[in-house]
Parts: sequence; structure tokens; C-alpha cells
Amino acid sequence: MELHEGLKTLGEGKATTYCYDAPDAGLLEWFPSPYANRELNPCGCTGTLHISCPEFTCLCPMTGQPDFGTIIIDYQPDQRCVESKSLKLYLGSFRMHGEFHEAGVNRICNDLVKLMDPVWLRVKGEFTPRGGIPFWPTAEYRKS
Repeated sequence: MELHEGLKTLGEGKATTYCYDAPDAGLLEWFPSPYANRELNPCGCTGTLHISCPEFTCLCPMTGQPDFGTIIIDYQPDQRCVESKSLKLYLGSFRMHGEFHEAGVNRICNDLVKLMDPVWLRVKGEFTPRGGIPFWPTAEYRKS
């Protein structure tokens, strides 16, 4: 099995459609983890992924002013990995959405857990200071 089989947005051969007005977990796609595949990982190596998304934007839910930040995702996959283009489209869907930083980071963490069912996952938002105060919320998940 090819790891990329069944992906909808990666290399679909047509212009990408962007949605900026509401977070949409339906945009997220996964592919089989190469760490879980004995043919690709005969020694059973444990793998982790670190993803940094430095162009995240959303809106303050009170003022409507834009907020900017970096979303950092670290995880140990079990059977699934998040596909990067779908992650980009998903994070872009927050652009015109008003939500507090803590709630947005928590939403991203929950949506990724539902998609991948990882061994563990951490999502951190490093937001540009608002009113001179930086907010860097973190949400974590560990499979029990």
C-alpha cells in the first residue's frame, strides 16, 4: 500500500479551494504511519513528529482584531499521521473566526486526536502579544 493512497487534497490536479470563515475539521486528512508499518519499519523504531506553523491567524472574539501566532504540534503517531496540506487548509480555516487562544488551541488538539488517535499529542500556540501580554496556551493528550 502506498502511504498517499486515498488523499483528497494533495496533488488532486486542480486549484485548491480555501475556506477562511470557520474552523473545519473535515478538511483534515491522514495517511498510514510509516512507523506502524513493519515493512517500512522492520526494527520497530519509535517516531515523533514536530510541526511548526508560523503563519496562523484568527480573530479576537471580542474586538474582531486579527491575532497572529505560531501553532506548534508535537506527536507520536500510532497508526495515522496528519497530512500536511490538509493541516495547512484546516489551520487556514481559522483566519476569520473569533475564538480565544486557549479555546482555539484546545480545539486543534481535540480535532487532531479524533483524526489520528495518536500515542500522545501536544499543541502549543505562541501568539504575538496582545496588550503587551503574550499568550502561549498548550493542550496535551496521552492515550491511556
